[in-house]
Amino acid sequence: MKLKRMSAPRWWPIERKTSKFVIAVRGSHSKEFSLPLLVLVRDVLKIAETNTEARKIIKEGHVLVDKKKRKDPRYGVGLFDVIEIPLMKKFWRAVPNNGISFIEIPESESKIKICKIVDKKTLKGNKNQLNLADGRNILADKKYSTLDSIVLELPEQKIVDHLKFEKGSTVLVVKGRNAGKMAKIKTIEKERLWLDNGELFEIPKNLVVVVGKDAPIIKLE
Repeated sequence: MKLKRMSAPRWWPIERKTSKFVIAVRGSHSKEFSLPLLVLVRDVLKIAETNTEARKIIKEGHVLVDKKKRKDPRYGVGLFDVIEIPLMKKFWRAVPNNGISFIEIPESESKIKICKIVDKKTLKGNKNQLNLADGRNILADKKYSTLDSIVLELPEQKIVDHLKFEKGSTVLVVKGRNAGKMAKIKTIEKERLWLDNGELFEIPKNLVVVVGKDAPIIKLE
């Protein structure tokens, strides 16, 4: 499946006039805020020069996302995903920045991922199903609140930490004109927040992710 280059999200790092089409994205992340694996390999990481080279690298299983081989060139990489090229021994995390951008991280941080809880439900046996922002659903024995974040150990998807959405927590703005800013929650209102990063600013609740208490627990810039 292809997408007209002029219709692709403006933050995609692609040439707009070299050809009519570019590969389309698919997967559980929002199409507006995800990048096809092929574009990541060729245009961001620049470990391939052509579509053919990028497809070969991907289909041979040389690219891992969240510690799993992804062999679909259209696979959508989204916020907080961890990208790994084992042959290069290099690791990156997707972070917000007018869409998403990619920062290199140490190997130790490649084993954990922050996931925002966007919904939840109680199943038979009093099990809690957490629906996460990256599209995955996991079962949990403890109770968690919507808008909290959990920290997963990859690739097992074991919950190793819980970051509460509460006053004083550190959050990262993921969308809008303040995307990429980190701040502490000062005041929680019904639909909006007041955040403090040296100056106060107001923002809708749904545009932030909790990334730590006193400071972010992972590298984000």
